[in-house]
Amino acid sequence: MESLENKIFSVSEFIYLLNIGLKSSKAKIIGEITEMKVSSLGHVYFTLKDEKDGAVLSCIIWKSRYNLYGIKLETGMKIMASGYPEIYAPLGKLSFIAETIEPAGEGELKKQYDELKKRLSEEGLFVDERKRSVPKYSQKIGVITSKHGAVLADFLNNIGRFGFKIKMIDSRVEGQEAVGDLLASLKTFKKQDIDVLVIIRGGGSLESLMPFNNETIIREVVNFPVPVIAGVGHHKDEPLITFAADVSVSTPTAAANYLNQSWEEALLLLERYERNILGRYEDIFENYKMIENKLRVSLQIFQSSLSGVKIALGDYLIKTFSGFKLLLSAANEKLAQSEKIALLNNPERQLKLGYSIAMVGSKVIRNTKDIEIGEDFDLKVSDGKIISKVKQKI
Repeated sequence: MESLENKIFSVSEFIYLLNIGLKSSKAKIIGEITEMKVSSLGHVYFTLKDEKDGAVLSCIIWKSRYNLYGIKLETGMKIMASGYPEIYAPLGKLSFIAETIEPAGEGELKKQYDELKKRLSEEGLFVDERKRSVPKYSQKIGVITSKHGAVLADFLNNIGRFGFKIKMIDSRVEGQEAVGDLLASLKTFKKQDIDVLVIIRGGGSLESLMPFNNETIIREVVNFPVPVIAGVGHHKDEPLITFAADVSVSTPTAAANYLNQSWEEALLLLERYERNILGRYEDIFENYKMIENKLRVSLQIFQSSLSGVKIALGDYLIKTFSGFKLLLSAANEKLAQSEKIALLNNPERQLKLGYSIAMVGSKVIRNTKDIEIGEDFDLKVSDGKIISKVKQKI
């Protein structure tokens, strides 16, 4: 292979070759912004100055990156930028291409935090009325976190066995480099069939939690299609994502417990129903036993009463038949006496003794008023009738 020392390059070729090598020289630099301007295309050109010896470095951050981090650069601001050096061939000028930017120092970070919090609060992004309820009995869970470290293990060890279907995306969760990962993860989960999204990481300093104070990330969380649970370890100034999320808890374990809660309550409710059902069945069986015992006693009493009735009925029938015979005998005797009296008092019997009965039609003549002169009447005697006419009444 030909040595580079003996190869002749054009200026453009040599700058291209240098840039290949320079791009692998990624670094983080810190300095104070002394000059800054925004191009018509939205790219930001600024100069960083070393506080100690005044050394300066020209820097560029492209529009898409600048907008992603949501930090408003100003002269006099102290920042930290990560990226790589590159020579701009048309000018032969070395610039530092910043891939990420963030305020340097607790004071500047706090200032940026407070300003963004105030602006988003005034916009209404943090109000409770906007927040959605996590569906009860959620099963399809999306999780964004780093697969490294104890955070994911804490979450999985505490999530209950309620048939959860967990989809996880591995993402950086610390430093400004994490913003791109988090944004890509959110956009991926937007297309997934999930009931709730969980974003978790451990605690840390305000600097390490910068991705969770990013305006672009916060707006993505606010507009996410399903409820979002933020389980981000709290700094003394809570990450702004915790105000934007529908539910905010302090740890990954608390996030798992929150998802368990409705299922655990359902199990307790089922156990209560089970106890109530078993208790009622026990009451029914106890009542049945009492009824059965009462019925058995009642049947025994009924059987005894029935036996007594049978005996009494037999005695009653015997007495009744005996009394009926006496009654019948007395009736026959009275009937015979009545027959004798009737025979003795029969008018026809008197006819044989020489008496007769005078009748007009079917009416017996008892006195002279019962018949008129010239009227016919029958005179009944023992062996027939004599038809007569009244000539005179004396």
